[in-house]
Amino acid sequence: MRRRAAATPAVRSLAALLLVAGCAATRAADDGTFRSPKGYQLGLPRDGWRVERSAGADLELARSEPPAGMLADATCGGREMDRSLPVLTRHLTFGLTDRQTVESDTWTVAGRPASHQIVKGRRDGAEVTVEAVVMKGDRCVHDFLYVAPPGEFEAGRRVFRLFVESFVGDR
Repeated sequence: MRRRAAATPAVRSLAALLLVAGCAATRAADDGTFRSPKGYQLGLPRDGWRVERSAGADLELARSEPPAGMLADATCGGREMDRSLPVLTRHLTFGLTDRQTVESDTWTVAGRPASHQIVKGRRDGAEVTVEAVVMKGDRCVHDFLYVAPPGEFEAGRRVFRLFVESFVGDR
């Protein structure tokens, strides 16, 4: 990671959570759209969110104030396509200890069912709240994560929802 304004331990631990996703290059266009070489695209949030270089996801976003992080990743082919959405969603938060599931339901993303979960826990000793969404396209499993300290979590949920809802592709 490059140097930036001091981030809380919770936001710094986002990088560790990102490693559960696959590796790919980050590409963001000047028009505010991320286009993945895996065949999908997403609208990029503004208002303090910046694209970060990521070794663990297709797209990683960070915000300093209030501190938070988001990611999008796709795993195409492989065993993931055979796993259930709830199992895939739990995999996104394996690195958390002292886990407490706050919410677990189903969303619709691009007309497809998606598993949605909010989990509170600890990562590297820091308290975090994680919102995870997983959906299956025709070729890929798509993961979306939002991570923030518990006191800052609500401030970014609306932006995260819009980010996920901006998904287009994998048909």
